[in-house]
Amino acid sequence: MKIKTSLSVVIRIVLWLLMLIGGAVYALAKDWHTPLFGSVVFHLATALLGFVVLLFAFRAAANGGRELTKGRVGDIPRLETNRLVTTGIFSCMRHPMLFGLTLLPLGWGLLLGSPTFIMHVAPLEMLFILVMVTLFEEKEVERKFGKAYEKYREEVPMVSFRRKCLKTLFQK
Repeated sequence: MKIKTSLSVVIRIVLWLLMLIGGAVYALAKDWHTPLFGSVVFHLATALLGFVVLLFAFRAAANGGRELTKGRVGDIPRLETNRLVTTGIFSCMRHPMLFGLTLLPLGWGLLLGSPTFIMHVAPLEMLFILVMVTLFEEKEVERKFGKAYEKYREEVPMVSFRRKCLKTLFQK
């Protein structure tokens, strides 16, 4: 089965995976012989919290992705849209999947039980994700949808912490 998608999407996925795996290798090497990393209680607590954070991250990505499929008309590359989606969670925030993506490094670090990943690597990766979306995705969408996206951007924030939006984002 061949998956058809754009080079831009492939590059972002590869970068994201390299960050998660590379960050984990670096952090685990730094933490390996530290007392906190050897603590079973610490690992159990962070693993449980990491599982919950990852659950929310994947739920946000799934809910955003499900709504985003409404923007797919015809035979276009996977993970692409050709219609601007402004309904559902996209009526509350422009980048609901960003919300989930930024939670992933934190959830991963917690699951690993790595203090270095949690305190240093995850925040840097979260910042990198925000920069990638702001610098690249926003520009791509603006080029693709023009004035309609400019108007949408003026009315809808990049992310929203309003209760209604978060409830929609994380619903089952």
